Amino acid sequence: MTEKSIIADEIIMSKIYYIRDQKVMLDKDLAELYQVTTGNLNKAVARNIKRFPPDFMFRLTGEEFKNLLFQNGTASWGGTRLAPNVFSEQGVAMLSGVLTSERAIEVNIQIMRIFIKVREMFLDNTEIRMEIEKIKGKLDNHDKNIEIVFQCLDELSNRIPLVYEPPPRKRIGFKQDDL
Repeated sequence: MTEKSIIADEIIMSKIYYIRDQKVMLDKDLAELYQVTTGNLNKAVARNIKRFPPDFMFRLTGEEFKNLLFQNGTASWGGTRLAPNVFSEQGVAMLSGVLTSERAIEVNIQIMRIFIKVREMFLDNTEIRMEIEKIKGKLDNHDKNIEIVFQCLDELSNRIPLVYEPPPRKRIGFKQDDL
C-alpha cells in the first residue's frame, strides 16, 4: 500500500453517520468505496453472518431510514426497497476479513484511520463542551442571582408607598379652643 490515500478523507468522513448513539456507515457507501455492488457486499456479509453481531451491523428501521433520507436531502439510493444495513466501526473492521480484494484492504485501513480521527475530534470537542457547560453554569447562577435581586426590589417597592405621607402629629402652639 502506498502512503497516499486512495480516497479523500473528507469523502469517507461524509459517509459516517451517527445513529443509535454510534458512528456507522451504510452498506451502499461501503460498497461504493470498496468498488463492489451493494448486493455482493451484503451477500458476503450474509455468508459470514456470525461475524456480525447486532453491535457490529444492524438494519435501519423505517423511521431511521426516512430520517436519513431527509438528512441527505434527496435519495441517492434510487430504487432501494429495504432499509440499508449499517456497520459500526467494529463491523467495518470485520468486513476486512470478509472482503479480501486489495482495494478492500486498503480502503478498510483508511476507514479505520478516519474512525480514529473522528474519535479524537470528538474527544477534543468533549473538552470544549465541558468548558462551555462551566460557563453556562456560571451564567445560570448569575441569572438566578439577578432574578433574586429583582424580586427583592419588587418586594421593597411594594412595602414603601410611592407618595410619602408624613404621619399625623400633635399640633403645638396657641389653640383657640382653649379660651
